[in-house]
Amino acid sequence: MDTEKAGFPLIIMLQLSSEKDFPKDFQANYHTHLLCHRGSLTFVFNDTKMKCSGGEFVFWFANSKLSDLKFSKTFKATVLLVENQFLKDNVPDQNWSIDAILHSRQYPVKQLNDKNDRKRVLSNFHLLHNKFENKEHRFYEESLKLQTRLFILEMWHTFANEYERRKRSLETGTFYERFMHLIQEHCIKEREVQFYADKLHITAKYLNYISKQNSGITASEWIQRYTKERIVLLLQNENITISEIADEMEFSSRSFFTRYVKKILGVTPREYRNRLR
Repeated sequence: MDTEKAGFPLIIMLQLSSEKDFPKDFQANYHTHLLCHRGSLTFVFNDTKMKCSGGEFVFWFANSKLSDLKFSKTFKATVLLVENQFLKDNVPDQNWSIDAILHSRQYPVKQLNDKNDRKRVLSNFHLLHNKFENKEHRFYEESLKLQTRLFILEMWHTFANEYERRKRSLETGTFYERFMHLIQEHCIKEREVQFYADKLHITAKYLNYISKQNSGITASEWIQRYTKERIVLLLQNENITISEIADEMEFSSRSFFTRYVKKILGVTPREYRNRLR
């Protein structure tokens, strides 16, 4: 496998008690799955200070805006690192992937309901790592890819309840919190401020105002940011044609979709894909 030839194992599992236990430059090459057993870890993620404590789980994408990691004296965690491109290549469901990505980029620390969830996560770590280590398997590459897809599905299953809990709390939160949730849920098809204002039973002008007051960014800017992120994720998946993306996002025509992408990305969908090759 190409990444291993470049000197990066596809899967690394380790016990962590301080930052020095991480491989050098791990954030540049790996997605990080961390199960905290005891103590706590604080860090700055996208300019926001966060904390992960015993019994909680944290996920960082490769190349996240992550800094200032600080570990308590009693900190202990199990970490599974999965190489960046290998994980991306083996995502089993693109729609669920987009939802999980948007959620994790905002909420990297996730709650685990009970000991059974923690055991499930740890077992999932071991199953993937053991499959990676079993290089004598006659169908090694294919079996590792299948195990990686199963790993992702199991992690999505474990944290689906966390996503639903946060969804319910946001539905009863402030207008701004509810707006941010609605964008994540609907931005693939709804790109007008009025849609979200109607959902919240307020005017579009007032929605732009409260968004600006809470974040310094208007509602329309937030909608474009989330839509842009979804478009980029879809364009990175070459199993989906540009016409299919336009249809899924309910653009009236492919040419209209092309003009929209050109406006927010500076290049056409085809030009963007050509740059990935």
